Amino acid sequence: MKKHLLLLIALLAMCLTAGAQQRKLNVYGVGFYNLENLFDTCHDAGKNDYEFLPKGSYRWNGMKYTHKLHNLAQALGDMGTNVLKGVGCAVIGVSEVENDRVLADLCEQPSLKARGFKFCHVEGPDRRGVDCGLLYNPSLFKVLDVRLYPYVPTAKQGDNYRTRGFLAVSGELGGDHVTFIVCHLPSRFAGPYYREVGAEQAAAVKNRILAKDKNCKVFVMGDMNDDPTDKSISEKLSGKPEISEVGKDDMYNPWYNILVKKGTGTLQYQGSWNLFDQILLSPSLLNKGEQKDFRTLKYVKKEIQRMPYLFQTEGKYKGNMKRTTAGGVWLDGYSDHLPVVVYVAKESGRDDKADFDGKLPELTETEQQFLDKCAEELKGYIAKDKEAK
Repeated sequence: MKKHLLLLIALLAMCLTAGAQQRKLNVYGVGFYNLENLFDTCHDAGKNDYEFLPKGSYRWNGMKYTHKLHNLAQALGDMGTNVLKGVGCAVIGVSEVENDRVLADLCEQPSLKARGFKFCHVEGPDRRGVDCGLLYNPSLFKVLDVRLYPYVPTAKQGDNYRTRGFLAVSGELGGDHVTFIVCHLPSRFAGPYYREVGAEQAAAVKNRILAKDKNCKVFVMGDMNDDPTDKSISEKLSGKPEISEVGKDDMYNPWYNILVKKGTGTLQYQGSWNLFDQILLSPSLLNKGEQKDFRTLKYVKKEIQRMPYLFQTEGKYKGNMKRTTAGGVWLDGYSDHLPVVVYVAKESGRDDKADFDGKLPELTETEQQFLDKCAEELKGYIAKDKEAK
């Protein structure tokens, strides 16, 4: 891994040095990180966030929240800096965030504020209140449109099932139209069918975006709660392990072989690795065969972020991720997941932008009706909150 990373750095250095070739490449980092229960200390009306209140089971208070923000900002700020020193990622998708406030507080942390980080977030119907978000450096990425596409339950799941949806952010990166779809598929406890439905719906959103702009570069990212080999990813999202296998309706999953051939991942369970945290890429982001066409953004490399401070260094769980809390004990850690980054590159100086308005597809009638129903339900939960006081 270290040898490959040094090779990448050397390659990018050559590409970025004037005169090394007849062209220079601008390189961008795109990341994802599960922030593991980034809650503030206040109750959000209508949400079941009671375990993350000062009197809740986590005894969540201002000191723990402040430490959590500081720790996460350190990791987020370091993402991508192995390759892009002093710059880091242009865009980072995140999951398990409670609301706008926690993302605003996160962006105010010195390591992120110094780069001017901003965020996108839309409140979703998850009853605990956990959502997905997108952090971005506005000097590198311009937001054009933001929309939450809901996870609409099937008849088999029942009309009352509620979970986080798919946060889509359309924008401009390196002069190209890109869209990030940030997901957090249902937990392992729900069973594979729930994640397969979610992956199928995420794929449908991706297809609607490409139907509107066939040249859009789409990244589907998130905590999939499934490995690249599972049906939800390999079939429903059609995530292929090799670039040569990717057809026009498929996606490339650069993490497949990291798990299958190298036996490592982004989280551990009972001593075994899983790789739930993935970023998949649409075909227009790929160079196939011997092709070296960087006139538009193209995929270069992937990397699991393994900063030493993200791991336990002693005790029973040495080598595991250093979580915020484990076994009821506050560890002052980071997350139970590791971050991931992909790097994309484009020739510098290219101003031949294609025409695009960046507008995301409208919600379907079914999606809108579902969100309207969730909004009415939330009003009822808020009313019950007031009665309970």
